[in-house]
Amino acid sequence: MAAAQTLRRSVVSPTGKHTASIIFLHGSGDTGQGLRSWVRDVMPNGLTFNHIKVIYPTAPSRPYTPMRGAHSTVWFDRLKISQDCPEHLESLEMMCSTLGTIIQEEVNAGIPKNRMIIGGFSMGGAMALHLAYRHHPDVAGVFALSSFLNKDSVTFQAVDSQIQKGQSLPDLLQFHGTNDDLVLHHWGQDTEALLRKAGITTVFHSLPGLQHQLSQQEIEILREWILHKLPIIP
Repeated sequence: MAAAQTLRRSVVSPTGKHTASIIFLHGSGDTGQGLRSWVRDVMPNGLTFNHIKVIYPTAPSRPYTPMRGAHSTVWFDRLKISQDCPEHLESLEMMCSTLGTIIQEEVNAGIPKNRMIIGGFSMGGAMALHLAYRHHPDVAGVFALSSFLNKDSVTFQAVDSQIQKGQSLPDLLQFHGTNDDLVLHHWGQDTEALLRKAGITTVFHSLPGLQHQLSQQEIEILREWILHKLPIIP
């Protein structure tokens, strides 16, 4: 559990009173600071808000199987980047626990979970889906950019079980480039379809011509969605 105390993070503080928080998770091999800079590169003002703190954590460095065991800043391990392989549940569970401490820090600071949104890019989006729908279903929303879940993901089972019990789950916003050749567009579509079938309210934006990258269009739409989910408290 010591790792829970050591995650580096880059934080964009609100310009006014802090009443809500976002946790935005980077893709494999990146850092929180790297994602923060990338967001600012595609949209000059970045994701800055009067009342919302944006937290960009950095994943710990660990051996990563798709890189033949070389160390990389990744949220979890996997056999390959594919829909059709089993999830590495041990690393997923460890990171859900570690990221959960950041959520708890925000709660301790007076931000209830229904005033938080969890999301990410690529692997970060998949991590966000696991974190929110399996462990923190009371957050205000989830977003996933250029992301996917394995076809037999335990997240689908968890969502189905919670819906059957009458649990209300957060809405999902997804974006995916049609020219993404690393995380294929239809992988994102399949993930959205399975989560919608399980009972999640979803919105999926296909971005024509976009490769495995961020775009100004999606960040602008994401910003408006965030403000709708986390409005200023009078």
